[in-house]
Amino acid sequence: MINKNFRLYSSLCIALFAMYSCSHVSMVEQPDLYESASENIAVDLTSTPDNGFKEPIKKDGWELVWSDEFAGTEIDSTKWTHEVNGDGGGNNELQYYTASKANSYIIDKKYLVLKAIKQNYKGKFYTSGRLNTRYKHGWTYGRFDIRAKTPVQQGVWPAIWMLPTDYVYGTWPQSGEIDIMESIGHQPKTCYGTIHFGQPWPNNSYKGEHTDVAEGDLSTAFHVYSVEWEPKEIRWYLDGVLYSTKKTTDTDPHRWPFDQTFHMILNLAIGGQWPGPPDESTTFPKYMFVDYVRVYKKP
Repeated sequence: MINKNFRLYSSLCIALFAMYSCSHVSMVEQPDLYESASENIAVDLTSTPDNGFKEPIKKDGWELVWSDEFAGTEIDSTKWTHEVNGDGGGNNELQYYTASKANSYIIDKKYLVLKAIKQNYKGKFYTSGRLNTRYKHGWTYGRFDIRAKTPVQQGVWPAIWMLPTDYVYGTWPQSGEIDIMESIGHQPKTCYGTIHFGQPWPNNSYKGEHTDVAEGDLSTAFHVYSVEWEPKEIRWYLDGVLYSTKKTTDTDPHRWPFDQTFHMILNLAIGGQWPGPPDESTTFPKYMFVDYVRVYKKP
């Protein structure tokens, strides 16, 4: 009886180990550093030549106070911090953000590239890049122009946005969030501009609008995404055309939290509750190109 039970137990252990080995996903180490000579990104459909909208007409009263033209060979660490985490952005996103040059780098002394790669890494199925200016540069009010070309297809979620640096009024979204631009890949022509505010999740609130590009989609040309943020009003523009305005009354009965210092975030997310996961039609890698980030203030 003892020998029979032992044989049964051994057989069971071997079977379980085999099942585990077959189902276990091997995780790669930190992705290799990007080498500019080893990849021709021109093969990617989103990386057409420099085209599209160049910059909005200059407006009187706004003076340039900060910018990044990405004219060097490396991401400027005095301006940007790489976020490194697999937290899913609070939205059940599928990527792991790394500081690797595989996921964020400069090309041609002209463009910032955020690159999403399909690969298993530390429990996630994709790696990507996310940069922020927190504790390096922050602003209370201003005009923000970002010229970018962003990828499309199911499950892709590029974003240009702002969060409070010190969360003066409490945790998200009590202290606010300003989304300069978001898009979800299965709506390839559409960009969104949104504010988040109100009570802590799940009783949070948001208001926003969206607009479509006239030709092609967001991946076929560069566009300029702009926000003009003043004490009692925030305005959103696509290629210099106003498409949304939010005033202090839009957050009633909640606080208007947009009177404190915010920092900027650039990221390329994959999956999540809003866009849903990629499907068999989604090709990788995906690229988000940023030509410039410019911040203006009124004297």
